[in-house]
Amino acid sequence: MNATPALPDGHGVKIGILTSGGDAQGMNAAVRAVVRSALSVGAEVYAIYEGYQGMIDGGDGIKLFDWEDVGSILNRGGTVIGTFRCKEMRERSGRLKAVKHLLERGIDRLVVIGGDGSLTGLNLLRNEWSGLIAELVEGGDLTPEIAHEHPTLMIAGIVGSIDNDLVGSDMTIGADTALHRIVDAIDDLASTAASHQRSFVVEVMGRHCGYLALMSAVAGGADFVLVPEQPPEPGWEDRMCADLQAGRRAGRRDSIVIVAEGATDREGNPIKADYVRQVLTDRLNEDARVTILGHVQRGGTPSAYDRWASTWLGYNAVHEVLTATPDSEGRVIATRSNRIDRISLVKAVADTQQVPELIKAGDYREAMRMRGRSFVEMDAIFSEVASPVRTVPIASDKRIGIMLAGGPAPGMNTATRSLARLGISRGHHMIGIHNGFIGLAAGEVAELTWEETEGLAGEGGAMLGTRREVPRTEDLYAISRSLEKNEIDALIVVGGYSAYDGIHKMTTERDRYPAFRIPTVCMPASIDNNLPGSELSIGADTALNVIVDAMDKIKESGIASKRCFVVETMGKNCGYLALMSGLAAGAERIYLNEEGISLDDVVADMHWLRESFANGRRLFLAVRNENASANYTTDFLARVMEEESHGLYDVRTAVLGHMQQGGSPSPFDRLMATRFAYRGLNLIDDELAAGTDNASFIGIREGHLRAGSMDTMPSLVDALHRRPRDQWWLDLRSVVKTVSDELRS
Repeated sequence: MNATPALPDGHGVKIGILTSGGDAQGMNAAVRAVVRSALSVGAEVYAIYEGYQGMIDGGDGIKLFDWEDVGSILNRGGTVIGTFRCKEMRERSGRLKAVKHLLERGIDRLVVIGGDGSLTGLNLLRNEWSGLIAELVEGGDLTPEIAHEHPTLMIAGIVGSIDNDLVGSDMTIGADTALHRIVDAIDDLASTAASHQRSFVVEVMGRHCGYLALMSAVAGGADFVLVPEQPPEPGWEDRMCADLQAGRRAGRRDSIVIVAEGATDREGNPIKADYVRQVLTDRLNEDARVTILGHVQRGGTPSAYDRWASTWLGYNAVHEVLTATPDSEGRVIATRSNRIDRISLVKAVADTQQVPELIKAGDYREAMRMRGRSFVEMDAIFSEVASPVRTVPIASDKRIGIMLAGGPAPGMNTATRSLARLGISRGHHMIGIHNGFIGLAAGEVAELTWEETEGLAGEGGAMLGTRREVPRTEDLYAISRSLEKNEIDALIVVGGYSAYDGIHKMTTERDRYPAFRIPTVCMPASIDNNLPGSELSIGADTALNVIVDAMDKIKESGIASKRCFVVETMGKNCGYLALMSGLAAGAERIYLNEEGISLDDVVADMHWLRESFANGRRLFLAVRNENASANYTTDFLARVMEEESHGLYDVRTAVLGHMQQGGSPSPFDRLMATRFAYRGLNLIDDELAAGTDNASFIGIREGHLRAGSMDTMPSLVDALHRRPRDQWWLDLRSVVKTVSDELRS
């Protein structure tokens, strides 16, 4: 895993791309990235239609693509080049036809986007390549000269699967969007279920993988979940009914049970949603309904993540096939630890196919382990947050404060709910502190109950209230008295830069105020994604989805005319929202505070714009981080573009404003908030058990949740710009430039 590499020269190289197996949202983004990345370095790209079937059919099944063939497809679900489960490719005769038709066009490099079956077929084709060529030459279907020019097939695989079932990859194309569909449905069902005090059983996809079921259960606030990797023990029906009854006694008006389509009991018998419904009806004497989501999980507009991550994968897949040698091992391009990783295709497929065998053999522990640490952790978290009954006995009760600080961020309520429920399940008194440091100083403190946090998983806003004020020196005495009066034993703060500043200030004043000598943990929550010690913050993913959805609509509004849009995003001095939303929405130009804007930039952009529209462009999208420049404002850029258009196009601006801070949190933000809450509370428990009083922050770094000392915060940040010194996402600037516009590539 390393930085995004520069693409080598591709002149004279011909690359084929296909999508195979089940469709997944985000495939189009990967196709677009492969085509444009290859074209940017002089390679030719051929789209192979209907998966491997296009290779076998030849003719119009293999088509040369240019830049505009993949224009305007980022926001489309499915795959524009089609997909098919091709049985003929399993036969050698079918593979002979495929190789013949590929070499008729000089294609000896393939990028395949699909599931483990599609990647298995790709590896088989690579292994048989020389033998198939020899057979074609012997039969007179291929000249020895062509065979000599293409001795090896270079390959790269990208996994497109909503099930997120590839072992070794953190997230496959389509899984995030499918989770959006499921969680949206759960939110909708919960509201109608609560109206009637009704139970719903929701069946989701996942024949051998319980990712969608487990993650949607956590993100959607469900009561019970059944996944293939961990079949329930005999008598599970009694436990399920007891859990649902306990939830009702604790104040729930609805009950949600999530069932993966591949769920079984320990004897291998399928557990169907209708059976679960019947159990609830018979044993609880309650009106229960079944909702089978089916293929709606595969459809619709891809999420922001499935656009930018798929683009990143496609770019790196082109690098892989351009740099591969005859001795190279076939690789799958995957995301792991928030980075791009190239993993062995053979091993990844073998490990993935081993999981169902482990389940069948009853080795559930190993099946869970192979799904990854976060999967195992989420299973443990769900067991705690779903049950109102104490699940983790501890020696003594503690009073742990929960406070929000800084700007509002979607997911703050999810974090509050998770912290409260995890703490209550462990026997703590969870104390809600209202309105940040100001509220703490004023004593706006009250104990949280299980019932109060009901329904918070999917709510935007901040139930406890949040304020941006950092405590002043004169506020510290009142804060210390409030902590003492309310007997706060530990403090967890969820918030942005103000939260970190405030806790750091309190930490430096511990000698003067002994009440500050309590275990303290900061959790990152800011749409700006600018906090120390964490590559991702709660709320940023939701904001990205809001921005990208708005940009989609903005672009549609200009379809009937030649128009340039300048869209301003939030982010203060951090350009994360601007860059990632621009990448996901297909922006041609992105202005960042990290790079600034110069007069030379503006002049070059004006020439580029005129040339682009003169060559037939009808739409142009520029994204500007709100603090990209103090003087080259959004309005100024739009006015210059309009003045220099010479009638070729008109210009509009869109300042998205506070809509970026609102809305229901995305599944990603809900899951991240829950994981942060779990780790944060674990850290507090460890501190309390050890009798220590460290002040810490937790965050995601290279895919792992890690804690750091608040004392180190100043060394991690650019204090002038209030952002981390090291920002991983800046590495994607080369990807943006490569796929954004043909004239500049």
